[in-house]
Amino acid sequence: MSPTRVLEERSVADAAQVRAAIEALALPIAEGVRAGNTCIVGIQTGGVHVANRVLARLHLMGLPRPPVGVLDITLYRDDIFLGMQQPMVRQTDIPFELSGKDVVLVDDVLFTGRTIRAALDALVDFGRPRSIRLAVLVDRGLREYPIHADWVGMNVATTQNETVRVELAEMGFDSDRVVVYTRET
Repeated sequence: MSPTRVLEERSVADAAQVRAAIEALALPIAEGVRAGNTCIVGIQTGGVHVANRVLARLHLMGLPRPPVGVLDITLYRDDIFLGMQQPMVRQTDIPFELSGKDVVLVDDVLFTGRTIRAALDALVDFGRPRSIRLAVLVDRGLREYPIHADWVGMNVATTQNETVRVELAEMGFDSDRVVVYTRET
């Protein structure tokens, strides 16, 4: 069996467009932060970087820093052992009480909805939030679960044979961009 190769197909957003998408997420989140009961939880790994970008934007708006957490959903995934030799478990750090809070869950790319379903399961293990809202940098469609984002930075039309990757400077890339790759078997 030959390995799957991934080939760059097209860049769909440059650094300026990524900044604009972060701004589009920060504006509605700012309303909740002003109300005072909002916390932000980024999903490992890309969602954490997007959450940090949103936090930086909120800071520039002069808003106080809301409670911030990091969530790893690896062990909550329903596909954890399908094709994975050894799952990579990362850090979860939610150093505040979730019960009664308005949680903004942040991820980089929304696709099938499976990651978000797992994140919801994981979050309720930490408490009973008053509400959970979803903010994603990129919504690529093709849902398998009935999950939608409350706030979307950008929509990117894709096919099942494609992968969307958010590449940010803090991840080690030369510049920020969103790229669509094609899987070739």
